[in-house]
Amino acid sequence: MDMLKRWRRLDEPGLEILHIKQTGHGVEVVSNLTFGGEPSFALAYEWVLDASWRTRALTLEVAGPTKRVVKIERMGDISWSVDGVAREDLNGCHEVDVSATPFCNGLAIRRLGGHSGEITALYVIAPELSLEPSRQRYERRGERRWGYIDLGAVKGFEADLELDEEGIVRRYEGLFEGF
Repeated sequence: MDMLKRWRRLDEPGLEILHIKQTGHGVEVVSNLTFGGEPSFALAYEWVLDASWRTRALTLEVAGPTKRVVKIERMGDISWSVDGVAREDLNGCHEVDVSATPFCNGLAIRRLGGHSGEITALYVIAPELSLEPSRQRYERRGERRWGYIDLGAVKGFEADLELDEEGIVRRYEGLFEGF
């Protein structure tokens, strides 16, 4: 299975092109995105998922005023390393959420087994690539409709999500739209 997903930003100039490839060990995702707001930046990432679509590793590279690369790896069910160093402050994070892409919201919904619930995400803030735990709630509102409520890093932020038939975000209210 190979898939191509594309999103345009709705709030600022921006575009993402993402490739998904099923492998014998899981799923590989390669993406490039540009953000034309302030500050402008480009982000490339390679996401390695297991067969259940759970993050095994994620490498992010930001190009902008400064270049920065970060590699996140799952060490256990809910423990992580960053650039080869164990990060105990991120223990308890179930899945990774990168602020610049809607791709990761589908991973959280899969982690919840398609049911409403809460997770703690390893939240990556772009373009800085700073990392912090962030509590999130997902509420099922229909067959492919979900509500997202941030209870942590961006507390109080809410948005409606629409998923496609593959369980990947098609529309993220106010921020992203697939095309």
